[in-house]
Parts: sequence; C-alpha cells; structure tokens
Amino acid sequence: MVLFNYIVMCLIFGTTFLAIKIGIDAGATPFFSAGIRFFLAGVILLGWMVCTKKARLSLLLRKEMFLTGIGLTFGVFAALYWAEQYVSSGIAAVLSATGPLMIMLIQSRVTRLSLSGTTLAGCLIGLLGVILLVLPGLTITYDKWWVLGCLAVVVGELFYAVGAVYSRHVIQHFQDTSPIALNAAQMVHGGLLLLIVSLFTENVHIGSMFADPRSSLSLLYLIFVGSMMGHTIFYWLVAKAGPVFPSTWLYISPLISLCLGVAFYGEPLSLLSLAGGITILSGIILVNLQSLRQLLDREPKVVRHIGK
Repeated sequence: MVLFNYIVMCLIFGTTFLAIKIGIDAGATPFFSAGIRFFLAGVILLGWMVCTKKARLSLLLRKEMFLTGIGLTFGVFAALYWAEQYVSSGIAAVLSATGPLMIMLIQSRVTRLSLSGTTLAGCLIGLLGVILLVLPGLTITYDKWWVLGCLAVVVGELFYAVGAVYSRHVIQHFQDTSPIALNAAQMVHGGLLLLIVSLFTENVHIGSMFADPRSSLSLLYLIFVGSMMGHTIFYWLVAKAGPVFPSTWLYISPLISLCLGVAFYGEPLSLLSLAGGITILSGIILVNLQSLRQLLDREPKVVRHIGK
C-alpha cells in the first residue's frame, strides 16, 4: 500500500504542472485560477477535518497559518501560474525542483551550521543546472518574457523555501493538530491572498473562462487531485514511512512533467535545457545524500511494513 500510494503521488505531482499550463493556455487567468484552486481545496479539507473533530475552525485565526500561507501557497504559486504563461510546464517543473537547495541554504543560515562539502557541491551543481536550463533562452532565441518566467519560478521557490523552514517551527508549535489541517488552513489564507491580487490586477470573466472545458477540467483536477488527493497522500506517507521516503518525489516528478509536456503537449526541449534539468536533479541528490543513505539503511523495515 505504501509503494502504491507513493507511485500515485509521484504521478499526481508530475502532472499538475501540465494541468496548470493547459488551463492557462485555455484562457484561465493566473492569479484567479490559482486562488480559487487553493481556497476551495483548503476550505473543503479544513471543513472535513473540523466535521471529524480533528481540527478547530479557530485555526484560521492564527497568524502562523497566514504567514505559512504567504510562503507555501501565495508566493510560490503566484509566481508559478504567472510564469507558465511564458514557460513550458516541463521547464517550470524542473526549475521548481530548486526549492530543496534553497531550503538547505536558508536552514544552514538560520541554524548557523556550516554546510558539508557534499552539500555545498550539490548547491553549486544545482545553480549550474539552472544556468544551463535558462541559457538557450538567453543566447539562441532571446525572449524577455521566457527569461522573466524562469526567474519568476525561481523567486517563487525562494518563497517556498522560507515558508518550508518556517513551517517546521509551526508544526512543532501545533503538535496536537493534524498536519493535514495545518496545510488546509494555510491553503485557505494563500488562496484568499491570490484572489485579492486577482481582484486588483486581472479582468476575470468567469463565464468565458469556464466556457472552454480544458479550463474547467484543469481547475477541477488541480483542486481535487492535485491539492487535496496529492497532499493527503504525502502526509499519509510521512506518517507511515517517515519524511525522507515521501520527499524523494522531488527526484521523479519533475522528469515525469518534462516528459509529459514534450510527449503529449508538444512542448519544445533543447538538449542544453535537458542537460540543465538533469544537472539540477543531480545537485538535489547530492544535497540530500545523507537522507538518502538513511532511507537505504531503513529499506528492509519499509519493505516489511509494505508486506503487512
């Protein structure tokens, strides 16, 4: 059951970038579609947790949920949705994989611990991968909006990294509250902030937006499969197998997204960009090498658990 859910989670997270791209290309406005996705997903999940008495509605009044929502939902997805107007879903997915590198750098800064040689090498390799990935847009056919889109994804991951580091403090502070409820509450706040930005920056025509079935189906998929099902499986896996094993989706899902975009949506991919994507993932593996070794040491226990 653990292995099956892990595969499902990787596939879900690997398809969400393409689903976003399809919705945007079909006419969905970036901030509104992102906002309605996370606001509704958060409301439904939190409502379910409150009804089952696993959380309280007053959780929404805590400033920690608002601050986490800025980092984990508002900042990262405002940038990602805007960027996918100009950047392919595969490139956006691979650039989003830089998040763990930033988390490591910020975490070391907060704890004032020096990075190991392997970790530092992984961060530098990841940076080289970003340069390789963006280089074709700078040298071959310069496109200002493509470059800005790539930079936006990276800036969004900086928001995500800060939010992830802060969320560890929040989870420790709310030890009696389910992580699913905490995630739902921050999605409500982040989604609401996205809707507020949309109100002042976008001219939303809901009727025409949902006239194209691609737009409405994309939104429904992202709400119920991407935001609710995907994250629920992730937290279930954390509870069953620990945090290291579920987090390895970061090595698999970007490549799934890259392949899906090229194979089924006709997205272009240069050899240099492909090399950049592989380099980024190699850097992530180096940064998390110690955690991966711990996972391999625990593998027999995980297999026995799966057998049950």
